Amino acid sequence: MADQRFLVCASVLLLSLFPLTKSLDYKDALSKTILYFELQRSGHLPFNQRATWRDHSGLTDGLEQGVDLVGGYHDAGDNIKFGLPMAFTVTMLSWSVLEYHEEIAAAGELQHALEAIKWGTDYFIKAHTHPHVLWVQVGDGGTDHYCWQRPEDMTTSRRAYKIDEKHPGSDVAGETAAAMAAASIVFRTTNPHYSHLLLHHAKQVFEFGDKFRGKYDDDLINVKGFYPSVSGYKDELLWAGLWLYKATRKMEYMDYVIQNAHSFGGITWAMQEFSWDVKYAGVQIMASMVISQPLLHRDEHKKTLYKYREKAEHYICSCLNTTKHTPGGLLFTRKWNNLQYVTNAAFLLTVYSDHLKSTNQNIICHNKVIIGADDVFNFAKSQVDYILGLNPMNMSYLVGYGTKYPKRVHHRGASIISYKSNKAFIGCMQGYRGWFGRRKANPNVLTGAVVGGPDDHDRFRDVRANYMQTEACTYNAAPLLGTLGKLVGSGGSVRRQ
Repeated sequence: MADQRFLVCASVLLLSLFPLTKSLDYKDALSKTILYFELQRSGHLPFNQRATWRDHSGLTDGLEQGVDLVGGYHDAGDNIKFGLPMAFTVTMLSWSVLEYHEEIAAAGELQHALEAIKWGTDYFIKAHTHPHVLWVQVGDGGTDHYCWQRPEDMTTSRRAYKIDEKHPGSDVAGETAAAMAAASIVFRTTNPHYSHLLLHHAKQVFEFGDKFRGKYDDDLINVKGFYPSVSGYKDELLWAGLWLYKATRKMEYMDYVIQNAHSFGGITWAMQEFSWDVKYAGVQIMASMVISQPLLHRDEHKKTLYKYREKAEHYICSCLNTTKHTPGGLLFTRKWNNLQYVTNAAFLLTVYSDHLKSTNQNIICHNKVIIGADDVFNFAKSQVDYILGLNPMNMSYLVGYGTKYPKRVHHRGASIISYKSNKAFIGCMQGYRGWFGRRKANPNVLTGAVVGGPDDHDRFRDVRANYMQTEACTYNAAPLLGTLGKLVGSGGSVRRQ
């Protein structure tokens, strides 16, 4: 019916039926989320490091290859530095700040957010040693996963891997270009010189990735078992093109996104997920939001952008109505680290709900129901509320938030006594024998981490060896920063009966 304005979402109804009375402090959740990135730092830690149980690590990274690769982030509970998920993390942190700058500032966390972004982009600048060379991994996944050591004790291989003209990696190059382009906008006012430097690198990395096309895991076999580019590289090239257009407002980048829309799958892939690997939904959302810009007056641009919007709204409708949900209302994509898809979806839906509201638009979903901005945002909020504890287990999946959260996170540094407390060397197998198998809670709290989360029936086992559910990743938490910023701005602490 044309006058039917709201979709009654089963997940929202189920959440409201829980016999809970719980206050959700979004500001506290936001503060903890941004702190997590300090716990994932590699390199020489700064004097103002707040995460005090960590210490310096990886101080010789790149030495064997004659390049300085000290710094950056560990992706999860291991000690490897993987370029593709790290770049996606920085892109999403930057997008979060760009969309919700004022809200994050009002929560007192803007400076920490900027530091988290810069910790990543400083590393990317180091890793881009030549216009056609980008170092994209430090450490060996195989040997690292045979060891259980604190990053401060690492004895495993720190071999570095690169992409170049003979060994292309358009996917990781595209994401790295997107990260630096997005960050260049973030720093445009506060640090214009740094912003210019980032944009310079972003342009070069994008041109390199586009000119020498290929999947990075075709040559870098070491990464295949950990972060293979299943979606290929075309989504990352479109993603990078859009971010460079956003950073420069140069039509050459928009032309690229328009001209390659069909052949690269931007207007043909109808998606139900968005992640460090699959960027199409993010591309489609971003493209939809530039339709009304005055610069885009060309008819061929508008026609193609409307096709991007059709696919963007398919993603939105799928999240609300057709994608699988748990009985408790959580989006469920995969059993391994499902919450990465949830936090990414919540962010995209939050951003798009703002766009719908600002342009006074609605969405018509598959069943002809009209969906408004508030419907989209309320669903995104329901997903964050679930993560923060409004779920059948009364469990917060944001570590350190609330009174009940995962205590045995699958994380080397968190599960072993802090190096600051005991500098005695802990060897490879010693870590497994003495710390991994302990039933006790981790000695260090991985504050702000978003773990993999519950299964498709809302069940969660807080066991260190249950890595599908208890391992946390940087790209789980990065998009949550933006959604929490929006929630802080829209009311802060709320009470739900």
